[in-house]
Amino acid sequence: QVQLVESGGGLVQPGGSRRLSCAASRSVFSIAAMNWYRQAPGKQQEFVASITTGGSTNYPDSVKGRFTVSRDNAKNTVYLQMNSLKPEDTAVYYCNVRGTAIRGQGTQVTVSS
Repeated sequence: QVQLVESGGGLVQPGGSRRLSCAASRSVFSIAAMNWYRQAPGKQQEFVASITTGGSTNYPDSVKGRFTVSRDNAKNTVYLQMNSLKPEDTAVYYCNVRGTAIRGQGTQVTVSS
């Protein structure tokens, strides 16, 4: 069973940047697409980004142009670079192996002055 560990969350001011990491316990990114999701208190889980094995990426309009997903297969790590952060980006961010229930414990991102 693959295990995922997210990291990189924290407190950031509006307009700031943060890079999240999702490390896998073994090689999976070369054989599976990866998703990033987020969940804010009292809100439903929201899709944030995805990256396929071929490197194609997808984003919802709410983060397009501000967030960038990438991966390093050699390090078994997927990244989420978040720029121009807004208070509404505050949430717990999770990575997930697409098509499975495998996800990490999440990392909290708080955007506030």
